[in-house]
Amino acid sequence: MARTRAQDYDLKRQTILHKSAELFAQFGYSGTSIAMIAEACGVSKALLYHYYHDKEAVLFDILSSHLEQLIEVVESALETAPEVSRIYAIAAALLEAYRDADAEHQVQLANLKLLPAEKQEVLRGMERRLVTYLSDAIAEAVPEIGRGPLLKPVTMSAFGMINWHYLWFRDGKGLSRADYARLVAELITTGAAGAAEALAAPIPASRMTVPPRPAAAVSRRKTPAPGEV
Repeated sequence: MARTRAQDYDLKRQTILHKSAELFAQFGYSGTSIAMIAEACGVSKALLYHYYHDKEAVLFDILSSHLEQLIEVVESALETAPEVSRIYAIAAALLEAYRDADAEHQVQLANLKLLPAEKQEVLRGMERRLVTYLSDAIAEAVPEIGRGPLLKPVTMSAFGMINWHYLWFRDGKGLSRADYARLVAELITTGAAGAAEALAAPIPASRMTVPPRPAAAVSRRKTPAPGEV
């Protein structure tokens, strides 16, 4: 007879994933054991194996659950966002989703590549959906770059501003998440247009000349004559 699933199965599973993400972020994937995860969750190894048969399965579920949530919040934001603020809507949705998920986010950035190729491809497909949502919003908002060669670097630069914010951003200090999302959107919409115009113009000759490097200081001490040492 199949074992009956407990009513709190999903809650316990989410707890396991979050605690595991915190351990992976702190000690690294290779430095975290199943025993450490079980201890952090306050359960036995036997019970943990009831949820996940190995550490690889835990890592994959951390990342797939995290990316599923990001896709869900972005799609929800886009359903209600006016076209002119789609970049802001995506940035704000992602930053809010990252509020209590710094560990999951760090694990995504550092550990996805540790999974087998077929599992990586599933997760990278989810990442590509997020990239497509933002690149579409940028192409619509900044006609100066449209679908041209600048779209990808501008899109990835926007993700850089959003995804690496956890290294310096602190809630309650300086900008709010909503304000930072607005800053990202403004930098992209106004900055990308200006950058496209600047890149299309020839570089002035004066800016192509590399200024000479200052000569390094050379010791001019006199070589002692024989008998002066």
